[in-house]
Amino acid sequence: MNLHEYQGKSILKNNDVAIQEGFVAETADQAVMIAEQLNKKFNSEFFVIKAQIHAGGRGKGGGVKLAKSIEEVRETAGKIIGMQLVTPQTGEEGKKVNKVLVAQDVYYPGEEEPEEYYISLLLDRNTGRHVLMYSPEGGMDIEQVAEKTPHLIFREYIDPGLGLQSFQSRRVAFNLGLKGAGFKSMQLFLRGLYEAFISSDTQLLEINPVLKTSDSKILAVDCKFSIDDSGLFRHKDIQAMRDLTEEDPTEVEAGRHNLNFIKLDGNVGCMVNGAGLAMATMDLIKLSGGSPANFLDVGGTASAETVEAGFRIILQDPSVKAILINIFGGIVRCDRVANGVVEACKAFGSLPVPVIVRLQGTNAEEAREIIDNSGLEVFSAGSFEDAAEKVKEVLA
Repeated sequence: MNLHEYQGKSILKNNDVAIQEGFVAETADQAVMIAEQLNKKFNSEFFVIKAQIHAGGRGKGGGVKLAKSIEEVRETAGKIIGMQLVTPQTGEEGKKVNKVLVAQDVYYPGEEEPEEYYISLLLDRNTGRHVLMYSPEGGMDIEQVAEKTPHLIFREYIDPGLGLQSFQSRRVAFNLGLKGAGFKSMQLFLRGLYEAFISSDTQLLEINPVLKTSDSKILAVDCKFSIDDSGLFRHKDIQAMRDLTEEDPTEVEAGRHNLNFIKLDGNVGCMVNGAGLAMATMDLIKLSGGSPANFLDVGGTASAETVEAGFRIILQDPSVKAILINIFGGIVRCDRVANGVVEACKAFGSLPVPVIVRLQGTNAEEAREIIDNSGLEVFSAGSFEDAAEKVKEVLA
């Protein structure tokens, strides 16, 4: 589950990580009220208005603006709220902005020039350790830094059983070129950052940029949190932060029915039980000249109702030109799947696209009888090769 910037910063702040302070607004009037509060509390004359969507590169699309007065806050927030923001990560369709973060200006003048760094935490599955990846080249795409100046990408591997050690924090601060108060502040910053990462079951925590202010404070100016869905049951407060408007509606509906569903860009919908069989079925579709429109695993305890729900979700995609149902009845019974298919087809009145059904395993014979006696016009397949040929035929 992804979080908005303002939500991620609340987790950081709860773990004593210094952040660029700000509050979220859904209207221009609210943005002005927040700016006035920030002005009183921090004597901030400039304000940063940031679109809150689940995508990076917001500044490139016009979703991050500097307002140099209270009146500019109203004007800028009014333009960003409601806009369809297109960034390198949203695709051409973009995402609608429903709220903005109004934040204090932290790039104030002082004895030293502000400096920006990149810091992220994630799991390295090859080593079974957490890796803290960082660079003195913050504020820009880390992919470009890795491509053009790979020697400026540093990694610190952390044993999960020991946690981030003091000598590692010092090494990070040293490699970033810090000294004095900034050197000490970075060590405290990293300690809180790692605690926020661990305590929230986060898969990826990325801060770009981390700012050293002109008076040597270390602040998280931006942040990206990707939470492990499997750990959400331990974090009801984080689960409550989920923004369904940022997610694909069909994936949201699939979640309500406990279906493992991921929307893809193909033309053949597939319904399968088991992730391995699902991957093999998607390969089969590709080899047949088609392209999978989704990943849908109905699981081992699927009922007629969940199968019907899966069928309905697949057919919401107008790109789907055919459906392949490939079920091996081990735990889930084939007759349950057959009943679900029949009920779903009756609910639609008629089949809008060709349906290919391959059912093998527990109660497969009963399942075939259910479908044969239903009066439905479906293509029955007995093997993988047969299913592949049927897909090729209906797409021709």
